[in-house]
Amino acid sequence: MSKIDELKAEIERLPGEELTELFRWLTEKDWERWDAEIEADSRAGKLDFLVSEAREEKAKGTLKDL
Repeated sequence: MSKIDELKAEIERLPGEELTELFRWLTEKDWERWDAEIEADSRAGKLDFLVSEAREEKAKGTLKDL
């Protein structure tokens, strides 16, 4: 049995409150990784095209307020 299968089996046995706590923790970890990836991409210039697009839309007068 793989480690993932073992973890899944353990998770299946968790009471509702603990499952909710685990879900929240995993969600937070996922968001932390996503934030780090976006930050790294931004530093590397991979998101510069978004700034360019926004400037073009502003120059054309088609940029919308959020």
